[in-house]
Amino acid sequence: MHETASPIQDNPSLFAAGGTDQAILRGLARREPLVVAPASSLRETLYQLSQRNLDAAIVCDSASGLPLGLIRLRDMLHVISFEGGGLDDPVAIHMVGAPLTLSADASVHRARVMMARRGAEHLVLTEPDGRLHGLVAQADLLGLRAGGTEELIATIKSARDVAAMALATDRVRRRGAELFRAGMGVAAICEWMSGLNDLITMRIIELIEDEHDLPAVPWCWLAFGSEGRLEQTFATDQDNGLLFVPPDAAMTEAVRAAFLPFAEAVNRALHHCGFERCRGNIMAGNPDCCLSADEWQRAFTNWMYEADPEAVLKSTIFFDFRPLYGSDEPVDRLRDWLSHAAPEQTRFLHCLAAQALEVSPPLGWAGQFTFDRNRDFPHTIDLKLQGARFFMDAGRLWSLKHGISATATAERLRLAGAAQRRDPADVAAEIEGFELIQRFRIHQQIQTKDQDAINRVDPDDLNELHRLMLKESFRQAKRLQSRLRQEFGL
Repeated sequence: MHETASPIQDNPSLFAAGGTDQAILRGLARREPLVVAPASSLRETLYQLSQRNLDAAIVCDSASGLPLGLIRLRDMLHVISFEGGGLDDPVAIHMVGAPLTLSADASVHRARVMMARRGAEHLVLTEPDGRLHGLVAQADLLGLRAGGTEELIATIKSARDVAAMALATDRVRRRGAELFRAGMGVAAICEWMSGLNDLITMRIIELIEDEHDLPAVPWCWLAFGSEGRLEQTFATDQDNGLLFVPPDAAMTEAVRAAFLPFAEAVNRALHHCGFERCRGNIMAGNPDCCLSADEWQRAFTNWMYEADPEAVLKSTIFFDFRPLYGSDEPVDRLRDWLSHAAPEQTRFLHCLAAQALEVSPPLGWAGQFTFDRNRDFPHTIDLKLQGARFFMDAGRLWSLKHGISATATAERLRLAGAAQRRDPADVAAEIEGFELIQRFRIHQQIQTKDQDAINRVDPDDLNELHRLMLKESFRQAKRLQSRLRQEFGL
């Protein structure tokens, strides 16, 4: 039979460019930053900034190379003009000490959210040993502030109670729907929603944190599932956890008991703001999701080593984890450990592949749509369980197999394709197929208030072109599954 051309590949303009929500910051620091010693004068620093057309310099310790502060052109001019500062003053007197800093290997999304939350214009990037890597500015991280978002960010940051946060959350969703209807790309709208939802969650945690006497130990709020993958749409529930580092193992239970009331309060506040409670109770207020760093590592070890199909099914959502609020370092260490440990667990990966193949894309042998015979919604397709899932499962599996730390599905597929040395055009078609299904899901979520129908679409309600494109997305899913069968001998 003659195979028709792919409408996805033949119509690239129908899709937004692939998201870069989890691209690494390291590649953004393109220019060599200006580095000055603490004793450098304002005169000398101003001259060098002028010569290189820069607006900021990093103050570093001469011996260790560790960044100590940031000195901005605007601040220097203000000091000299209005505060009586002298051109011969050392920059150390006027620098911003302890500037906003992040690992060069962190994601662009994390940087955007941090800068929006702090109102920062610059971000210092460091190597794992703390030495300077580079400097990025707001202009390097365009995206989160698109669509007139500054006012929403200010509203979130200024909220003083949960009731105000609920109003802010509603404003974000209404504005997101407007941007989507105006044609904002799927990757962009998911990143936009995830970024603002991150800020909402952070602010709620800050408000609740002030009401609790928490242990003085490193801890971090974790995001799982769609939130962890940066793929939150307009109908999402909570999937979260908490990681803490007790002073010693013997104090684990006592530290957990101290964190649980706080975590439960955050879960209640998030529910009040429209983030429904997880039906599977994957929430930080559940003692099983409020674990020490060692307990989380043991949990992942057990899931991978036992490779029990039922346990694997319940655990997959946890492998999409990312840090959201608190101390990132122990979470980053956990991700680094997992990136090295997972590729060796061939039995576990085989089990993940088998699980990914349990459901087939809803497309018959003759190219017609097939349905799951749902009595409440006949002649419909669940675009989450019978659509987006195929791409999410493959992306998660390949990211674990190849030690990829990204959690977003599109980025996972892109990086896995590079690791497998596949044709970039084929990988792009898979990502576009996934994003098209996400677009249909978002459209349906905006149109309906029935929570049981938010992911269900009747193909008869689509025009001919959209039906053709949806079929092509399912064909891409079938190709993904064929690749998994061949790769894992299933």
